[in-house]
Amino acid sequence: MTDDSRPSRSLSAGDESALAQACFSAGDGRLRQGAALKFFWGPMDCGKSTMALQMNYNHARQGRRGLVLTRIDRSLGPQITTRIGLAHEAIEVTEELDLCELVKSRWAEGDRLDYLICDEACFYTVRHVEQMAELVDCYDVDVFAFGLASDFRSCLFPAAQRLFELADEVSRIQVEVLCWCGRPGQLNARVVGGTVARHGEQVVIGDTVEAADVRYQVLCRRHFRSGDLGDNR
Repeated sequence: MTDDSRPSRSLSAGDESALAQACFSAGDGRLRQGAALKFFWGPMDCGKSTMALQMNYNHARQGRRGLVLTRIDRSLGPQITTRIGLAHEAIEVTEELDLCELVKSRWAEGDRLDYLICDEACFYTVRHVEQMAELVDCYDVDVFAFGLASDFRSCLFPAAQRLFELADEVSRIQVEVLCWCGRPGQLNARVVGGTVARHGEQVVIGDTVEAADVRYQVLCRRHFRSGDLGDNR
């Protein structure tokens, strides 16, 4: 699952003018500049979804209103789930969903929205990431994105790459994940039939349990490159 619709690096004069007009709030002519796009990333099991739910809790506790979104959660349902047992209902981000239109529709219904929590952001499209930046720059909505950086081949996901390029802040989540050898885990290996897969679709749903037909295991770079799974074949 990839997105080849990466935008051009430069904007035409007409595009720049349209963007400038869009970035002024209706009525007061004030340029929005208070919000931020933040990307939190790390390998599997480092607590990305847990942190996303904690972020939502912290902001909601202070009276802010937000939406929780996800794409291809491990539960295969419209919710964020974590391996430590936390869960929260979420809006499923489909290919067709426009994040800006989603926010504006909620505003039209009288809801207040201050932020978005975007879990599994690596599986979003590049277009969705552009919409995140637009929400920040033009509508003063904070966007907190959480996800993997690289796929099972150690290549960046297109959406993650665009987040690295556009985000105001990029932070690696500090919860340490270990390879079976004890070194820091860096890369997400896809294991099929006891062997590290090197080819295939970029996104394939699996689990981390050893009994799964397709599973994922965090490895250090040395053992990712060699395909050595230790005793977890």
